[in-house]
Amino acid sequence: MKKLNVLLTVVLLLVLFVQYADAQDKINAITTGVPFLTIGPDAIAGGKGDVGAASAPDLFSQHWNPAKYAFIEEDMGIGISYTPWLRRLVTDIGLSSLAFYKRLDDVQTISASLNYFSLGEIFLTYDDGSSMGQSSPNEFSVDVAYTRLLSENFSGSVALRIINSDFALMSEGWYPGFAYASDVAFYYQKEIRANRKNSLLSAGINISNIGSKITYNKGNTKDFIPTNLRLGVGYKTEIDKYNVFAIYVDANKLLVKTPNADEAYEEYSGTSVIAGMFQSFSDAPGGMKEELQEVSLSAGAEYVYNKQFTIRAGYNHEDAYKGNRKYATVGAGLKMNVFALDFSYLISMAQNNPLDNTLRFTLSFDFEAFNKQRR
Repeated sequence: MKKLNVLLTVVLLLVLFVQYADAQDKINAITTGVPFLTIGPDAIAGGKGDVGAASAPDLFSQHWNPAKYAFIEEDMGIGISYTPWLRRLVTDIGLSSLAFYKRLDDVQTISASLNYFSLGEIFLTYDDGSSMGQSSPNEFSVDVAYTRLLSENFSGSVALRIINSDFALMSEGWYPGFAYASDVAFYYQKEIRANRKNSLLSAGINISNIGSKITYNKGNTKDFIPTNLRLGVGYKTEIDKYNVFAIYVDANKLLVKTPNADEAYEEYSGTSVIAGMFQSFSDAPGGMKEELQEVSLSAGAEYVYNKQFTIRAGYNHEDAYKGNRKYATVGAGLKMNVFALDFSYLISMAQNNPLDNTLRFTLSFDFEAFNKQRR
């Protein structure tokens, strides 16, 4: 019989977001396959408590709400970001992200992103301690989106995604998993005049990862992927000519069937993705109280000076019985002529978070500013 070392066991448990506490009988967290899809890939939103449905459009809007690209000011941009994972335990696990967008005309924008989650090098042994060799488990997703301005203040977007998850680890009968998904998103913003200052109201919705289930054993067992509903509102206002302040709030809910101790696994996994999405609003064993526990909230604030220097802060709250991820974030950004550098730092407020005391970095490149410099 083959076995994995202790480090692999710890890593997989944390990556799957399985959270335990003393009140085991009350905890009913929803777990899915490929949970890396829920990790915020950039330091821009990461500094604001992982808000993004209605925040200001930026290069990494692809993850949070691609419909925001319709209102982005620049013509084209590309950015890279890196998020260390379990930094206190290992140094070779992390999420690398690449994002790109291009405005086609005044109403149309295309965008794409690549997210690669590496679990580093895993050393495997037999029961007698002899080496089986090593493996490099990883997951990645590639997506493209089309965004269109539907009116002066309203936009919509559709994204298509393919997902690959390779956790085979040299085990017989297990294979890399594959899935496909799509996103449907909308964004609204309205300029208003209040107290003789220009302000902006915004709202957004993104239903992400609507797609197939994922399997690692050719269909013998199938897991839901993290289909998610994200709703957000925002308010940005000028303090004066050079200073801008904004605040944003997001609500998130997994549109995945809630586990029920009285339900057999075959019945749970046999539920279709669409049926699971609709049932997710009313299937919690604890009734409406538990349904509300499945909604996580995040809030973030942002101060921008002269469109160049930014300070951010935020907080994310998840119920103790649904994962208990509670954390505060801080961040900053500096925009130069062509490049922009952002970073964020996460402070866990409850049990350990894989990103606790971790710095995330994002580097963005503005093609429009680069072309202006060349002229």
